[in-house]
This record gives sequence, structure tokens and C-alpha cells, in this order.
Amino acid sequence: MRVIFMGTPEFSVPVLDALVEAGHEIAAVYCQPPRPAGRGKKDRPTPVHARAEAVGLTVRHPVSLKSAEEQDAFAALNADVAVVVAYGLLLPQPILDAPIHGCLNIHASLLPRWRGAAPIHRAIMAGDAQTGICIMQMEAGLDTGPVLLRKATDIGAEETTERLHDRLSAMGAELIVEALSRLPDLTPEPQPENGVTYASKIDKAEARVDWARPATEIDRQIRGLSPFPGAWTEIEGDRVKLLASRLAEGQGAPGEVLNDTLRVACGDGAIDLLRLQRAGKGAQDTSVFLLGWPVAKGSRI
Repeated sequence: MRVIFMGTPEFSVPVLDALVEAGHEIAAVYCQPPRPAGRGKKDRPTPVHARAEAVGLTVRHPVSLKSAEEQDAFAALNADVAVVVAYGLLLPQPILDAPIHGCLNIHASLLPRWRGAAPIHRAIMAGDAQTGICIMQMEAGLDTGPVLLRKATDIGAEETTERLHDRLSAMGAELIVEALSRLPDLTPEPQPENGVTYASKIDKAEARVDWARPATEIDRQIRGLSPFPGAWTEIEGDRVKLLASRLAEGQGAPGEVLNDTLRVACGDGAIDLLRLQRAGKGAQDTSVFLLGWPVAKGSRI
């Protein structure tokens, strides 16, 4: 098929690769514009932009798709379908209508649960047992379109957003290739009205750990916010990111360190901290972290 690909972050790259490997003709790749990054604040292309150029594809990165000029340029590509995955811009109706088969979105949740911007984070933070990928026919509403294909996967007890992100990205790549191969025969299924939830953007104010909360909630917070923005606490007055954890046995005052390997008491239960990051340092497993900064049993964080 002749495909317009629309995506921006690392999550989208395996999907682009899969479409190329499956033999589809990529008419153009749309992504967010380069933005200042790094110490020198030089414009840096997005992961999709960099990958597309590396394999010789045409890249477009308009700031908006609202103008008639951009919409005409999009329609002039004469695409069979547009594949959209974490693109980052709203698609006006003329864009949605331009390809013969419309625009298909790869969404990282089991719709209608977790429509919106941060479905992977929210699924872990809510304690969901499962999540998955939906291939959705896009319409004007926020992730409201009918679903063509879906595939579920269990969320591991110690899985972080980073790990789940990578698994779902690979699943999305496989599922969109299947969807395109079966497209004329697939029947779009309207989303049910019951069970709708919204995955709002992560606010940095959500990242500070309140040790008075139950261990189950803190464990989900740590795993759901890893690696970005990273749940955090203070140890001896310094902010430390908490990047991995697991539930553990133990009781104590909230924030009390219960052993010599950073088992910490919560309002109910305890957790083991498995990976941490000090300001200006790289992430470290707890055993390495404690070599440089011993945290004594009985101290409070």
C-alpha cells in the first residue's frame, strides 16, 4: 500500500521499520519539528525524523496541519492510508479524510480504557492487570474511533513504563502490518460507551513519593513514572529518583529504612527500592548506589 507515516518519538520507530520491511511504499513521513536539546541547545531531529532520513524517506515536519496549503500537500500524496502513532498533533478533518482508507492510529491501551496522552503510565499506576494495542480508525474525537484489531498483554509485577513501552511498541508494529494486510476484510467495531477512562498527561507534581500511602500505590507510582519524569524522594536532604521497585514484607513508620538494602516502610506494607538516580549522576542498581552512599537501617527518607 502507499502509506503516509505520522509519528515522532522512539515508540514510533519500530512501526516505521516494520512498514518498510513489509514492503509498503512510504509516500512521506510526518513528525514533530526538530527542537533544541542538549547542552548546546541545538535543534535535534526527533527519533522518527532521524530514522526516516537514515533509510532515505521524505520527511515533513509542519508546525500545524490546519492551513489549506498543508492539507493540500498532504492530499497530493495520494495515499491509500495514513498510519499514525504518537504523532503529537491533532489531525483536522481534511487530513483524516484524504487517504483512501483514512487514518489508522496505533494506540497503546485496550480502548475505551485510557484514551489520551499517557496510557502506558496510567495503566501501571492504576494497577491494571492487562493492557494492549488497538488499531483504531481515527475520527475527530480523542481516541473515540472504531477499533479494527486489538491484542492484549499482561503487565508484569515489576514492569516499568520503560519496559512496557518497548513491548507495546513491538506489538504495535506487528499488529499494524497485520491490519494493512487484512484491511479490506476488517470490520471496524465501535467502542463501547461503558468503561471509558482518560489518560491525562503526567504532571511533575505527581512524582514526589508520599511514604504514608500504601506500598501497592507507591510501587505503582515508581514503576509507572520510570524513567520519566521519575518518582522521587529525599535522602538526607538530597532529591533522589526512584526508578524500579517491588513489594516487600515489613512494617514501620512511613519512610523508615527497614534493612541495609533499602527496604522502606510505607503507610501499609513496604517496598524494596531496586534502582535509583542521584541528581547529576547515572541510574544505579541499589547495590551499587549503596556503595557510594550507605543508607543506614532505621534512618528515614
